[in-house]
Amino acid sequence: MNKAQIYALMAGLLFGAGLLISGMANPAKVIGFLDIFGAFDASLAFVMIGAISVAIVPFTLAKRHMATHDDGKFDLPTATSIDRSLITGALLFGIGWGLVGICPAPALSLMGLGRFEVLYFFMPMLVAMFGFNWIRGYGSKA
Repeated sequence: MNKAQIYALMAGLLFGAGLLISGMANPAKVIGFLDIFGAFDASLAFVMIGAISVAIVPFTLAKRHMATHDDGKFDLPTATSIDRSLITGALLFGIGWGLVGICPAPALSLMGLGRFEVLYFFMPMLVAMFGFNWIRGYGSKA
């Protein structure tokens, strides 16, 4: 394992731990946050505000310097338009998150804890992701 992979592993483990500790991986807590007309639980809003405030400094530095500590390049998004794919993806994400209270990152965290019932969410998500890429022809490009 090289240094970049170790950093990526550490960042992923830290991110997953943050999701678990904050309650973002608890479907009941997420649904309570999204239920604005029922038993609304605003605590996850503070988690999101905290995450954004922590991430804004390194993201700003990455945009300014555009190189990693080992002279690699950051792969930052360049798209600026709101198109049908973006809206469709956002709708699918929001509907899935609202129905079951899980999104992709917490699903991985829950599987890491041995909560394999999350596979009922994760497997259809993978099929949809690969299906989208297959339909759009992304898999055929070398």
